Amino acid sequence: MFSTGMSFRRLLRPYLVSAALIAAGTYVLSAYVIPPANVKRINYTNTYVKNKRVDYGANIMLMVSPGQIAYMSSYDNISKTGRRFSLESFNEDKQLVSRLTASSIKWDTLYRWTVRDYVKRDFRDNREYIERGRERDTTIAFEPRDFLISATDHEMMTSPALSEYISRQKRRGVANIQSFEVERERRYAMTAAAFILTVIGMTLSVKKVKGGMGLNIGIGLVLSFSYILFMTITQTFAISGMTSAFVAMWIPNFIYTIIAVVLYRKASRG
Repeated sequence: MFSTGMSFRRLLRPYLVSAALIAAGTYVLSAYVIPPANVKRINYTNTYVKNKRVDYGANIMLMVSPGQIAYMSSYDNISKTGRRFSLESFNEDKQLVSRLTASSIKWDTLYRWTVRDYVKRDFRDNREYIERGRERDTTIAFEPRDFLISATDHEMMTSPALSEYISRQKRRGVANIQSFEVERERRYAMTAAAFILTVIGMTLSVKKVKGGMGLNIGIGLVLSFSYILFMTITQTFAISGMTSAFVAMWIPNFIYTIIAVVLYRKASRG
């Protein structure tokens, strides 16, 4: 087809359509289908193979909402119980307006918590109002998964849930969310890779060369495997904090886009 005079651009068009279908399927699978399936796989692995779940935390502090800071000296996810809990609320002038302390706090469901042996102090009109009690149910806008972060948590989240989780954690000042950011950017980067690798493969295979197609096939395989290796290496840069997740995950695409453009121009010139 190419030797009869058909332009390389026209010949490439159906391959790009196929690449679009592959890219769409890749994104749907990685963003919506695989994460729910990973829940069962990871739970099985944690139970019967090697437990990577984080069930204990110490000296936990996070911003529940603007002007509201929570602290626990420790938290045990098996018993769903935290020790030496405090919740401090500040006004817009950064003045303390209330402080809730409790010897223990137990998580129920969603944002429902039960505080035990608590003391609540409210500061208003230059006076202090104190409330004491043995037990009280309260709503606090955080849950254990916000501070007990396991290495495989990001694999179980759909893309909308992942984006919402990252935004919420950033607002709370949580720092160790690099793996979640990397996972989000990786899903988009792998979608774009379908187009890049399709163009590279097409440009290498469109013409017959002296000695057969073995050399071009070898070059294509080397480029494909090096792309995967390169993405794995740059991923560690983001997790270690050397660069942002976006830069780390898209560096391979930027470099291989240049390679694809060079090969495309060379192939289209005939």
